[in-house]
Amino acid sequence: MDLLHAFALLAAISPAAAIYAPLREYSGNTFFDAWDFWGNVDNTTWGNVTYLDKPTAMDQHLAYVDNTNGHAIIRVDNTTNITNAAIVNRPSVRITSQDSYGAGNLIVIDVAHMPAGCSVWPSFWTLGTGKEWPHAGEIDIIEGINLMPRNQMALHTDPGCVQAPDIEQSGTTFHTVCSSSTDDGRGCVVGESKHNSFGASFNQAGGGVFATQLDVSGVFIWFWSRADIPKEIATATSTTNLDPATFGLPSASYSSSGCNYTQFFGPQQLVLLTTLCGSWAGVPNIYSQTCPGTCISNVIGPGSPTYDEAYWDIGYIRTYLDQAQNSSSSATSNPSPTTVSRTDSALTASATPNTTGSQGNGALRGGELPLQKLSTIVGILSLLIPLF
Repeated sequence: MDLLHAFALLAAISPAAAIYAPLREYSGNTFFDAWDFWGNVDNTTWGNVTYLDKPTAMDQHLAYVDNTNGHAIIRVDNTTNITNAAIVNRPSVRITSQDSYGAGNLIVIDVAHMPAGCSVWPSFWTLGTGKEWPHAGEIDIIEGINLMPRNQMALHTDPGCVQAPDIEQSGTTFHTVCSSSTDDGRGCVVGESKHNSFGASFNQAGGGVFATQLDVSGVFIWFWSRADIPKEIATATSTTNLDPATFGLPSASYSSSGCNYTQFFGPQQLVLLTTLCGSWAGVPNIYSQTCPGTCISNVIGPGSPTYDEAYWDIGYIRTYLDQAQNSSSSATSNPSPTTVSRTDSALTASATPNTTGSQGNGALRGGELPLQKLSTIVGILSLLIPLF
């Protein structure tokens, strides 16, 4: 193996080295300005909710900005008394970003509280635009159900994308095939190994931060509980650059050696929602693993205290652009939602078709690796020297 091949191997299994400049921030009083509200029943994962449109969600105080700290609150209704019937749906909220992101973007979300409890299925994820699901890909960043103790991350793609065996991550791989046409559509799933990454324990620890790097070298996802957030992120403002080389080992790593990003992923819109029961949380033999009774029994009744903890409290969502990329290819706008279907834990989202057929929002990056990455490279090359 020569030096060129060693560098190629390093690039194929590691997060890309780059400095990312702020692109957009969703926060404060303008948080909801650049999102579309679903305004329909959950017709994708068949949860027992009705997603409200923006005026109704605001009027019912299910989507609002907390004036005391500027955080966005997005919650499941906990005040309506739902009577037993053949079909029961509780009001909830699902939002989709009007902008989309791709290779060369970094997405960071600071969550102080996430929805928790039996029957509850929260998720923050991205959906590829321009094609029916999953032909433009999907990336699950935060997802879990009921009383699951830890977060799950996943990719959902067309056949041909897998999680490579030579990846570096702290999480535990449950399934390596990303294609949603096989194995009941579960995708290539990685379970978080760190404590306090989901549900009640996440909330009790004060929440945390999730970061996702989209790059031609792959998709890389990090998680830090509140007490462990790196100083670079904890002290960052909306104008601060970020360098993923300082983030440490990703929780989930999907390198290009197993899945070509530009082949399997189109521009990605951000999606945040909470559904109830449905095709994962509500499956009886899955629900009973962590919760008593039946899933639907939670939905029926007054809503409180069952759904008092079923809310998102978001400090910000920030997106960044690799400085080496042309700023004109940073993000695209998709102003109105359409439905794209998916199954099982592979959620679906609203997305506007991108008729340009582009794969990702940025071109291949050039330039040198930053100096702070050199020590890592030297260490890895020292291990490869015997192979030369």
